[in-house]
Amino acid sequence: MTSLNLVVEGQTEETFVRDVLRPYLAARGVTCRARCVETARKHGKIYRGGLTDYSKLKRDLMRWIREDRRPEAYFSTMIDLYAIPADFPGYEEADSARSDLERALRLEKRLHQDINHERARFIPYIQVHEFEALLFADPEAFQTRFPRKQKQVEALVRIRERFGTPEHIDNELPPSKRILAELRSYEKVIDGPTIAGRIGMERLRRECPHFNDWIERLAALPGRGGSNPALGSF
Repeated sequence: MTSLNLVVEGQTEETFVRDVLRPYLAARGVTCRARCVETARKHGKIYRGGLTDYSKLKRDLMRWIREDRRPEAYFSTMIDLYAIPADFPGYEEADSARSDLERALRLEKRLHQDINHERARFIPYIQVHEFEALLFADPEAFQTRFPRKQKQVEALVRIRERFGTPEHIDNELPPSKRILAELRSYEKVIDGPTIAGRIGMERLRRECPHFNDWIERLAALPGRGGSNPALGSF
């Protein structure tokens, strides 16, 4: 069976992979596990979570790639476009992109080139703009976590209606801040993955095209270490 190793930005994404993405991919013959990006090692302790500079992401990715050399093992990321580090490959070049989606695609391409120079089986993914964009795939799902906040949930529905897709909710006021403006008790790590699970992968894929493209690549991974066109199509 194909194995997928994901380096993710924080605990929210790690929980999402464990509770929502992993069972979905397992049904398609892909096992997956995630760990937060390693940020430091001090006094024998490993610290994880938060992407402050690219070198830490690359170091963590390459360490895992060297550790898991099985031919059926693949690698990916789940990190935010929002506040992406300035030392990220192609950062300045991507600033000239005509849209945030194009910017994410350019950054993914450069990341793919930087990591795959050692022929790693790597499929990069950058979330436009952050994890909470996925929750706007169906804002009414917030009602399950906040049953007494109907007016606030309705406000989130109206926000969603102003954008072509959840991935168009931009950096002017990113998705998480829009949610917190209405639901101050929203807890990212606990509520985010739970609401995403309520929405379901099919709705997430339907409403979020860039996310869907990533899931298509992951679900199509071969069950053995053969050639995979998804790896070279960036």
